[in-house]
Amino acid sequence: MSVYVNNLTINSGETFNLPLTILDSAGNTPLNLTGYAVTSMMRKHPESTTKTAQFTVGITSAADGAVTLSLASTTTSNIKQGRYVYDVLLTADDNTKSIAVEGSALVRLGISS
Repeated sequence: MSVYVNNLTINSGETFNLPLTILDSAGNTPLNLTGYAVTSMMRKHPESTTKTAQFTVGITSAADGAVTLSLASTTTSNIKQGRYVYDVLLTADDNTKSIAVEGSALVRLGISS
């Protein structure tokens, strides 16, 4: 499976939702996620042992590789503004793990909030 890079902007104090389609290793066809566990978290840097936030991951259509990453407004309001890294980890039935998506996440304060 190839890793897709997707950089995010998250507004502090707002609900965050990101729909994603996980593709197969060729990057052409949605990966059937039946039997997979999907998790995602954000950290200040890759070597950090402390997670900044754990995304709620909803598999919206396993057959179509469709997932949604979410953070509640109460979670985003507790994240200091700045740059972070995140990834989306797939764990297969046989406990094989692979990163499907990764990137940076910019958390910014809202101007009108």
